[in-house]
This record gives sequence, C-alpha cells and structure tokens, in this order.
Amino acid sequence: MNGWARFALRRLAGTAAVVLLLSIGVFGLLYLAPGSVQQTLLGTRPATPATIAAVQARYHLNDPVAVQYLRWLGGVLRGDLGTSIRTGAAVSGMLGERLPLTLALTGYGTLLAALAGIPLGVLGALRRGRATDRLVVTAGVVGLSAPPFAVGLLLLVVFALGLGWFPVYGTGEGLADQLWHLTLPAAALAVGAVGLLVRFTRAALVRELEQDYVVFARARGLRAPLVLRYAMRNSLVPVLTAAGLIVTGTLAGTVLVEVTFALPGLGSLLVDSVTFKDVPVVQALALLLTLLVAAVNLLVDVGYSLVDPRVRLGGAA
Repeated sequence: MNGWARFALRRLAGTAAVVLLLSIGVFGLLYLAPGSVQQTLLGTRPATPATIAAVQARYHLNDPVAVQYLRWLGGVLRGDLGTSIRTGAAVSGMLGERLPLTLALTGYGTLLAALAGIPLGVLGALRRGRATDRLVVTAGVVGLSAPPFAVGLLLLVVFALGLGWFPVYGTGEGLADQLWHLTLPAAALAVGAVGLLVRFTRAALVRELEQDYVVFARARGLRAPLVLRYAMRNSLVPVLTAAGLIVTGTLAGTVLVEVTFALPGLGSLLVDSVTFKDVPVVQALALLLTLLVAAVNLLVDVGYSLVDPRVRLGGAA
C-alpha cells in the first residue's frame, strides 16, 4: 500500500470516528433539551391522551434513546436521512435545496477575504515596523475581534438602509443579482477572515524574508519582485493553513449571518430545527457540516504537497 492510500484510509477512519462521536453528542443533547416532539407538533392545542400516544408511536418516542439513535444511524447507512418532524418533508431534499446558497456564501466570503487579506499581509511584511505595518496589524486585530453578526448589522444599517446600495434581504434572481444580494453577507463573513489572513501572511513572509537564501539572492543582485516571489512561494504553507481555518470558520459563521440577512441557507435551517427540536434535520446538518469540514481539511493537506515539494502525504517528509 502506497503513501497516498495509507493517508486516505487514515483520514477516512478519523472522519468516520469524528462523525460518529459528533452524532452521538448532538443526539444526546437534543434528547436532554427542554421540550418534546409532541409539544412541537401539537403546539398550544388541547390534545387527548390518544393523540399524544399516536404521536409517540409515530415517531418511536417511547423507545430508549439508544434505540432511537441506532434506528437513525441505520437509516443513514442505507442512505435515508429521515423525514423532518416539523415539515414532513424528506431531510435530504431540504438539505439539497439550501446547500448551494450556503456554499456560494462561503465561497464568496472566502474569496473576498483572500483578495483583501493576502495583499495586506504582504504589504505589512514589506513595511515591517513602519506606520503602514502598524495600521495593517491594527486593522487585522479589529477584524478578528468583530463578530460576523455584529458586522452584518452594521453593514445593513450603513449600506442597505442608509445609503441604499444593497438589498436588505433576499437571494436575487440570476448570477449578477445573486452576487449583489450576497455581497453584504459575504463581506460580514470576510471581515474576521481578513484579520486572520493578514496575521498568517505577514508572519510567514517576515520569517522568509529573514532567511539566508533571501539575503544571498539580494546580494547576487536579483530583482526585488523575483526575490519576493521566491519568499511568497515558501510562505504558502501557513497561508494555506489560514485558508482552511477561514473556510471552516466561514461555514460556522453562516449560521448567524444567514439569520441576520434572512437567507434560506443551512444556517437558518439549523436555527429553526434546533428551536423546534427537529432531531432528524439537526442530525443530518451536523453530519453534512462535519463532512464538509473534513473535505476542506483534506484539500488543505493536498495543497501542502503541491506548494511544497518537501511535504509527502502518508510518507516521510
């Protein structure tokens, strides 16, 4: 078995273990949370004991929690994510309808963060110790300290309600209109990501610019842009690490940002499902988000081997 196969098997085993533990934890927390399924379905309407018994039998609520979990896990292994308690729709269909919006918002926010954070980090490293560097570092700290939902509210007040440049809510129709509607939510997600990218990019590039090969290249008379290109190439591993953290953090940040901007994505679905104790939907969302995070981490690991020939996945470096 070659190094790549060992790496893939090890990663798949780790992901399966994480998914299993996370699903058990989420299922247990929802079971212990206040409220019940019959309360969610019946609301404030008066219910007879026969009605309550029918609801409990329909959703197997009288079974032990371990039996309920194993029934759900068996369905997942067969490709059946179950049916929503709140809406009665298939959970897989609900996720399929909302996943593209969340992925688009995550990708848009990550792109904005990369376009702003990497150049600012390079600028701070090249102007190290000067006023420009201090300004860039301060801006990065402020961005890291700002919660996405608070930034979203500020952007709504200034650019949507005040100036009227962007819509307050909605997803739009057509590619250009959708990008216009998603710009403020993506910017709210990107602010904190910019601060993280600035710190990682600046620190990595400063370290590389102090290496002997950079000093030697400058002494040989190589042009500054060429020397910077060599240093940037060797700084990409920390930047890729930051990029992976940003994508996973952006996925988590969409929960509050989608609620702030009334976007029908996975984040708003998760909030509604937790509120109504819709166990099948919450379990499926936890499973999906875990798989997405694992896929991002896998892509980052593969990126290491592409940008740095010294990195060998599954074997010696």
